[in-house]
Amino acid sequence: MTLPDDVGPPRAEASRWEAYHPTSVLDSLLDKAVTIPSATIRKHVDALRRRNPEASPAQIVQLLEKEYLRVVAAAGGAVGAAAAVPAVGTGTGVALTSADIATFFAASAAFSLAVAEVHDVRSDDVARRRALLLASVLGAKGAQDVESAVGGSTTAWGKVLLTTMPQGSVRKVNRALTNRFLKRQLAKHGTLALGRLVPFGVGAIVGVAGARALGHGVIAQSRRAFGPPPQTLPNPLLPPPAL
Repeated sequence: MTLPDDVGPPRAEASRWEAYHPTSVLDSLLDKAVTIPSATIRKHVDALRRRNPEASPAQIVQLLEKEYLRVVAAAGGAVGAAAAVPAVGTGTGVALTSADIATFFAASAAFSLAVAEVHDVRSDDVARRRALLLASVLGAKGAQDVESAVGGSTTAWGKVLLTTMPQGSVRKVNRALTNRFLKRQLAKHGTLALGRLVPFGVGAIVGVAGARALGHGVIAQSRRAFGPPPQTLPNPLLPPPAL
């Protein structure tokens, strides 16, 4: 896959840049993150409902947010802590950081789809899910790309994206979001990755704080994408899994 002319470093450095194949790596991470079955998402939301039978939809969303932050913070801290151990060293820390980004994507995709489930919105379309994930992790700029494609719809952009947006518009949004991610967000992750490799345990602190900051950004975008939670949960609980 070739990069657009406006993505990446100057052409003088093209050979070194292309050696990393950033679009291929990004495609692989996104594909793995967005293929979780809708049935799995719903079972998770239903499990939360069973454990909290009196919880309102807004409270279920809050529980999902807290759960998501715990996951990404734990992953970020684990990378920093592992790199601080002399027997592990920074070489393993670099590999763990790559895995941590994959964990961040997977957790962010599952969280966004779970919030969508609370709103009675679901889609197994990989392209729509990919756009939702990219827009969520890119923050306000990513949301603006989707909102522009929505064309002034009064419906929250996440609902339109997952349900009624034409496939041509979805493809266009994905191209724009991928380019934006490559130009901006990879630099942010790279900075956090370096911080996680600081020795003597400082990396663990930077990893947790950085991961939580990224997680809070995704949470803010999920609220913008789907709007206020409904007053009641739309679907009856699925039967509990057989023992």
